[in-house]
Amino acid sequence: MTTKLLMGAALPLALAAPAFAQETATVGQDARTADAPAEGETPAASDIIVTGTIAFRNRTTDPNPVLSYDLDYFQRFEPVSVGEMLKRVPGVTFTSDVLEYDGVQFRGLPPGYTQVLINGRRAPGGEADRSFFVDRIPAELVERIEIVRSPRADQPSEGVAGTLNIVTKESTTFEGGFAKAAALINQDGELRPSFAGAYSGRLGERTSLWGALNYQERRNPKEKVSLRYDGLPEAGGGIDDPAFSNTELQDDTRDGSDLSGSAELRHEFAGGGFVRVQGFFVDTDREEFERSVTLDGADLDFDGVETQIEDIDQQTYTISGDAGVPLGGGLELGLAASWSGYREDTTATTFVGENEDDLDDLELDDEERLEIRDDEYGGTVSLAYALGSARVKAGIDLLRKDRDGLNDGDFLSGAFRVREDRYDPYVRFTFDPLPDLSVDAGLRYEITRRTVAGEDVGEVRYEAETLNPSLHLRFAPTVADQFRLSVARTVRRPGYDLVSPLEQEESPGDDDTTLGNPALRNERAWGVDAGYERRLGAGILGVNLFYRAVDDLIELVSLGENPENEDGQLFTPQNIGDGETWGVEVDVSVPLTFAGLPDTGIFANYTYLDSSVTDPFTEQDRRFNNQPHHIYNAGFIQTLRAADASFGATVSGRSDARESNFDEIVDLRYGADLEAFVEKRFGERFVLRFSVQDILRRSKREDFRTFDGDSLGEILANRAAGEIDEFEQERERAGPLYQVTMRAAF
Repeated sequence: MTTKLLMGAALPLALAAPAFAQETATVGQDARTADAPAEGETPAASDIIVTGTIAFRNRTTDPNPVLSYDLDYFQRFEPVSVGEMLKRVPGVTFTSDVLEYDGVQFRGLPPGYTQVLINGRRAPGGEADRSFFVDRIPAELVERIEIVRSPRADQPSEGVAGTLNIVTKESTTFEGGFAKAAALINQDGELRPSFAGAYSGRLGERTSLWGALNYQERRNPKEKVSLRYDGLPEAGGGIDDPAFSNTELQDDTRDGSDLSGSAELRHEFAGGGFVRVQGFFVDTDREEFERSVTLDGADLDFDGVETQIEDIDQQTYTISGDAGVPLGGGLELGLAASWSGYREDTTATTFVGENEDDLDDLELDDEERLEIRDDEYGGTVSLAYALGSARVKAGIDLLRKDRDGLNDGDFLSGAFRVREDRYDPYVRFTFDPLPDLSVDAGLRYEITRRTVAGEDVGEVRYEAETLNPSLHLRFAPTVADQFRLSVARTVRRPGYDLVSPLEQEESPGDDDTTLGNPALRNERAWGVDAGYERRLGAGILGVNLFYRAVDDLIELVSLGENPENEDGQLFTPQNIGDGETWGVEVDVSVPLTFAGLPDTGIFANYTYLDSSVTDPFTEQDRRFNNQPHHIYNAGFIQTLRAADASFGATVSGRSDARESNFDEIVDLRYGADLEAFVEKRFGERFVLRFSVQDILRRSKREDFRTFDGDSLGEILANRAAGEIDEFEQERERAGPLYQVTMRAAF
């Protein structure tokens, strides 16, 4: 790899033409499911919406390891968003509030290590670490979820932990239409409606179309309790503990709506080849209201009230087109182009009060506004040549990214701009040396040109070139068994907040300041996956072992005393060293036909995780922050043919995790999550379904150990000695969420 840092240089254009090519081909383009309809057959809408058949994970023949789950696998539990779908697949967890599933932590790594694609193409998100909050994408528009554990050469290399590809419904998915009406009901009786409709049909013999709209409202009220102590409490703690300081009672309600839609028009040419245009959008309008009352001492004397109202307005847009053009003689030309945009306008207003008798008697304390404008223009040109069992594909992916941000607040102020141009040529070679052995080898050369600009700091330019090889072997000695081995190099680009040359006050501690570093290098990783799958009737059993060795890890380091506050430190992110993570993933989804129960299907997955990172402050070995050791999910579905009904349940959970900062240690625990459904089908076109989440009133528990001192050295010395300055216990619950849904096919 070669890396250059240029100050004040101009950024070259990615392309002279205004239309930019698409960054990547569809991830699942080589996927084939064993139970898919025969070529030329298109299922009716009623076969998709109203069915008594239990769906299991698909088995793909991709040369690289891909897990594929159709919507049927999730739909009976009526997930509202893609996040709720993902909590049932191997290796996926979230570090979110109860009943929130936003930033994907694949294999327990932070969300920035997981690449999120929509129809195989990047979609920019609003998060500073480049992650995409998947709870904004409604499940209603999704055809299937693909987990790409290791990328091919013609796929982008950003998924260090893995790649999530969200495939929306297409014009070839089915013929006909469906409609849905539903109501979400919280335990306090508040109701939020949702509606959806879609239609797929044909215009003539060779042109198909698809269109869908979805509107849903969501509300999540939570209750939080925090107990704070001056030092470590005695066993059990409580307000009678000598070290008890104060308690905070908080109501936190998130209430909003999502309007989304997708459309596709596809034409097949008589001589072979196709052209397709797709569109997708999500418009989110949400309000987050928090009220906190602080009670001081063991007598719980009123000490003040604070409310925060956050008004969030977010939009995601994607327009893309692609085409396959046969040139004869085994040659095929591939073309794609796309534009994706993200817009966010968020205002957070804080009020404080000191009137115990009137908690609404408040004064304005702070107001902060965030604006983000993010555009990505991408394109692909490729040429594939097939000869017998061998296939060669060469191409180039191009991307132009512009991200403008404005943060107007007390802790982070100023405007910034990030521009990235990427040129990624690749070559991929696939062949079958033996009837039961497939080999896929390739090289991807990723060239990045990044310019970061901020107020009063000018422009900083960064250049990097990385060669990312990949090799995938698939061995299928029988129709039921297949083995896979993959080796690939991946990258993770630094977050926008880390490369933006702005000062962020009160970060990471109250007296500290963090200064962005535009010169950060990309993190790079070598990864190995080794897996085995066996078909079990209509079901499947899979086992996969993985290992990732990550170079140039990014962590905050201290630059010395904070010039703005002598009690704090000045921090900046830097590439500090290496890390590694490894684990094993097991999943099974199978009917119990062998036990004489063909109408019973069971589902289960289990993931063991571990990692090793050198802490930049303590220089001790630790795990990646917030990575649990275990993630699990198990459930069943029972079909009652005589009653034309079904019911089922799933339980999921994860082990404890820890986050380590220089002056704080946070221990995180979640309770188990249980959900269930029951459905009744009426004829071939209607189904009524009742589902409930959080039956066990799942809790989120966090313990904060904070260390104090007049300097960084003193803080670290107190930490090493276990001298805790403040200990806080925070507990959060939400309660059951009920949903009633009626679906109709036509």
